[in-house]
Amino acid sequence: MKLTHLNEKNHPTMVDVGEKAITQRIAIAKGKISMSQEAYEALKHSTGKKGPVMQTGIIAAIMGAKKTSELIPMCHPIAINSVNIDAEYDDANQTITLIATLKCDGKTGIEMEALTSVSIGLLTIYDMLKAIDKGMKIFDIALDYKSGGKSGEYKALDS
Repeated sequence: MKLTHLNEKNHPTMVDVGEKAITQRIAIAKGKISMSQEAYEALKHSTGKKGPVMQTGIIAAIMGAKKTSELIPMCHPIAINSVNIDAEYDDANQTITLIATLKCDGKTGIEMEALTSVSIGLLTIYDMLKAIDKGMKIFDIALDYKSGGKSGEYKALDS
């Protein structure tokens, strides 16, 4: 199997997407963070010392999507049509799930932007609450869905 990010001399290269068709592309990624009851309550009630945790995490997730090509060496800069961040609260387990849904019309996918978005959002939540709980756990960051492009549709089995 030939790796697409290596050229004929086995040197790193950025894939040439010049001949690819422009298609609408959608990617949805999810990730979770669990925390102590005290940190969870501070998040839910915006009582953390650093300000509104969830709103800041969502803004960071949007910014992370926009900066993906600067952070991941072989990612192409793409024009993102939309970034929507949703959060699900699991009160019983003091866990937040961030869901990033991104769309673009382009020659290459938007999966890395969705995954980066979720990662940066969760890391920001951690940063905002670490004074309360340094033992928070970030986990289950994964691509949940993608459509568009040559490879078509993908849906995670556990979706």
